[in-house]
Amino acid sequence: MSSILNTAKNILIGKPLHNNQLHGEKMNVFWGLPIMASDAISSVAYAVEEILWVLIAVAGLAAYRYSFVAAAAIIVLLLILVVSYRQTIDHYPGGGGSYTVARENLGEIPGLTACAALIIGYVLTVAVSCAAGTAAITSAVPALRPYTVVITLGMIALMTIGNLRGIKESARIFAIPTYVFIAAMLLMIGTGLVKSHVLHIEAVPLYDMPKAMGDITLFLVVRAFAAGCAGLTGVEAVSNAVPSFSEPAQKNAKRVLALMGLCVVLIFGGTSYMTTLYHAVPTYEATVLSQIGQQIFGQGIMYYVLQIATAVILVMAANTAYAGLPPLLSLAAHDGYVPRQFNTRGGRLSFSNGIILLGVAAGVLVVIFNSDTHRLVPMYAIGVFLTFSLSQLGMLRKWLRERGPGWQRGAVINGFGLAMTVVTVAIIAMTRMKDGAWISLVGIAVLIVLMKITHAHYTSRTVQLGLRPEEAHEVTESIKVSNRVIVLIHSLTKASLKAISYAMQLMPDENITVLHVAADEENAEALREKWEACEIPLPLVIREAPYRDIMEPLVSYIESEEHGYQPGEMLTVVMPQGIQGSVWRNVYHDQTAYTIRRRLLRDRHIAVVVVPYVLEG
Repeated sequence: MSSILNTAKNILIGKPLHNNQLHGEKMNVFWGLPIMASDAISSVAYAVEEILWVLIAVAGLAAYRYSFVAAAAIIVLLLILVVSYRQTIDHYPGGGGSYTVARENLGEIPGLTACAALIIGYVLTVAVSCAAGTAAITSAVPALRPYTVVITLGMIALMTIGNLRGIKESARIFAIPTYVFIAAMLLMIGTGLVKSHVLHIEAVPLYDMPKAMGDITLFLVVRAFAAGCAGLTGVEAVSNAVPSFSEPAQKNAKRVLALMGLCVVLIFGGTSYMTTLYHAVPTYEATVLSQIGQQIFGQGIMYYVLQIATAVILVMAANTAYAGLPPLLSLAAHDGYVPRQFNTRGGRLSFSNGIILLGVAAGVLVVIFNSDTHRLVPMYAIGVFLTFSLSQLGMLRKWLRERGPGWQRGAVINGFGLAMTVVTVAIIAMTRMKDGAWISLVGIAVLIVLMKITHAHYTSRTVQLGLRPEEAHEVTESIKVSNRVIVLIHSLTKASLKAISYAMQLMPDENITVLHVAADEENAEALREKWEACEIPLPLVIREAPYRDIMEPLVSYIESEEHGYQPGEMLTVVMPQGIQGSVWRNVYHDQTAYTIRRRLLRDRHIAVVVVPYVLEG
């Protein structure tokens, strides 16, 4: 059964990659642009529509003039953010974006706030993007509308599987559709301009224009601006994933960020202007982009190319979240704020646990909100702009504190960016709170609490398991009896020392081997140094696990004659295991000991002993 499952996994996700292949999984500019910028580029498909939903019911035909004003303000804000995040990339090449900037310069709670807001933002990116992709499909094929949720869930599943195959594989799968969308949008905008300003062909709206119900007010334009700010999601992603780029990573990341800004300015600005020429009306029957495309291209092949490209790019936009959230969770796991399983690379060298979590969480949102983009979008922007504000504030404080070369220019840029983003957060809070923005704020608060609990757990565990070199001399003298023992350890802690002490009570020193299977070279080196410092009178053997699966190197070592074990003899494998006082805390730790025990106990010549070390709390 297990072989069948492994075969199916290899077919679906691909065979495991060696650690040495990690450099080949990094992105260059050509592949990085569609992966990291697809969210921001694709958001024009619904951001322009969100602006019109606010204006047109009140202002009628006059809405188009003011929608372009709101779009222009959003473009200005985008350019500020692009310049600002270029500075973030320069100073924080390790990635993490707003989370790293806020935590290092503002403290723990602002850092966790940024992290929580980014997590929710990325989950919403997947849900909104796939739901919007489904809307584009059902606009072209209305017969599919009853299956909206199923189609959206299918898209999320495909995106999850594609990203589990690794960065390089997902780039190959998802890059070309992004470039097709960019080309199709630029062609639509160019054709629309020619038809309107050169050929002077008068546009005929596909839907009746609502009558004006009131006058345009500043508050209404501000509310439209807040609705359209959903088009700025994804700007953060590049700074979160700088280590995912090939060398020179910082330069490549900055180039992708600049190209993304250029594409959004052209496509978002051009589409906004097209609405003023072709008077598309937001409806539940057809998207605004679908209406503009139909008026410009008619019902010909280019219309369907545009619709298909739009649907695909909207789904591809979710790829930005898949590229951004797992590295963020990895950093947070390294800092002890989320379960450490999120810092482990899977068989394809991707952070697979983060990818799976993202897909599942987005799927739950799609089911709850019935795959309705208009209901999901209000939750979207407030968390995104909260992270923007924290990033700007963090960078501003860094400039003012360090006062390095060019600090005045940097402080001005981030100060202006802070003012703009704080104002935007206030606007979104005032205008979108009752539409669902409050749900994101509650979610952020809950995540902050959970991350604090997680960090407290790991801190307590580290204190209880911490081992000083002088404590290692307390190892009891071994009792001389005949047998062979392998003590399997992950690191040198009080728990592993107890297991070693237990083994020395069973066997003479010469019959005992302490084994570490290394999935990470850095951890192995740290263990070797600590072992020497503690002066434990036993040999330490380190075996590499280049595919991060410790079972194969472990079994291979057991079956070898290197440690004196002969086939048919009894062998005892001793493993330490920390036991939590609260059962629910085990969710923070993987079940490696259980997996190893289950595998080794198949051999009747092997005895497995788990030495518990009870922790408080």
